[in-house]
Amino acid sequence: MSQMLALVILLLILFIGDLVAVRTKAWVPSIFVCAVLFLLGYWTFFPQDIVALAGVPPVVATMMMYLLITNMGTLLSLQELKNQWKTIIIALSGILGIIALLFGVGTLLFGFETIVVAIPPLVGGVVSALIMSEGAKEAGLATLSVFAIVIYVMQGFAGYPITSIVLKKEGKRLLQQYRSGQLAMTAQEGAAAEVAAATAVAKPELKLFKNMPEKYNTDFFKFLRLALVAYLAYLTSTLLAPIVSISPFVLCLLYGVIATSAGFLEKQVLQKANGFGFAIMALMLFIFDGLKQATPSMMLEIIYPLVGVIVLGVIGMYIFSFIAGKLLKVSKEMAFAVSLTALYGFPADYIITNEVIKSLTEDEKEREMLTSNMLPPMLVGGFITVTMVSVILAGIFVGFL
Repeated sequence: MSQMLALVILLLILFIGDLVAVRTKAWVPSIFVCAVLFLLGYWTFFPQDIVALAGVPPVVATMMMYLLITNMGTLLSLQELKNQWKTIIIALSGILGIIALLFGVGTLLFGFETIVVAIPPLVGGVVSALIMSEGAKEAGLATLSVFAIVIYVMQGFAGYPITSIVLKKEGKRLLQQYRSGQLAMTAQEGAAAEVAAATAVAKPELKLFKNMPEKYNTDFFKFLRLALVAYLAYLTSTLLAPIVSISPFVLCLLYGVIATSAGFLEKQVLQKANGFGFAIMALMLFIFDGLKQATPSMMLEIIYPLVGVIVLGVIGMYIFSFIAGKLLKVSKEMAFAVSLTALYGFPADYIITNEVIKSLTEDEKEREMLTSNMLPPMLVGGFITVTMVSVILAGIFVGFL
């Protein structure tokens, strides 16, 4: 197979996944569709090295991971997180619930290694799934390497419908309060906070380069600064290796936050350098490359732990988020919805919340009120769980294998 034919086939699969997700309003996740098509391809006519053949060998995927995780760090605004401190505690308690129940009950049912590999992809996205998949492969655990990817592919099926149900309940509760006049002030405060956040973002981001003419801030200069921060994270990780083992990817996240706060990187620098779409494409292809080891018999073998892990994880999430919600005086529906963002993250949290809001009312004022009350916690919840905590967990857990 030629390189360009391999690339065309793989991009067609990614496009079909997106198409189905858009048509079904994200009820059928694009990654699930892509995973099924990849499996069918590997079981029929795909060469085993089709992803590398198309131009994404492991070394390219690793480079993209460094850039993407450092870019994730640039999304973090300390002010936004301060405003949503309750959301952060609830999101973290949901993750604690997953860890507690899976280590408490899951290890007895499925074994320690299975649970270690399962937790980061369950509370995270593509990056944590990849870290655990590669870690399991290096430890000689081929089945668990595939298991990490399959969990990432399947978790949305539990997350999407349950989130939709609890958000509808929360939305109806808010509408009832709003129509009786209790929530008018909250909506205004929410709108004011959004205006303030938008104004804050408008301030110059690159404090260290404020005297540099904008024409010199080229795409290559953005890539250079991003790569430099990622390299410092890698360097710190190797220097600390004799004392303490810290994943360079965890440090990339931390250094991304520091570099943005210091004015060395702008927010979403990879998007501004026009490299985000390509980086995600390369990483998605590499994730699905892990499915080449998955035989039909292996897939049957991991169905039982897959269902068990997701069910236990969701129960743990509900119990712990319910307790945190009670203590922080947040409704149990909103608390559960926030913790469920761990199963899919952005943009699914944004899509589901908007779909629910549109389905509940036709009135624009009511929609604005629901958006200001429901969307910020959902977005912050997804950011904390999928972007931050899952990468840190993967960095720690991969050391247990």
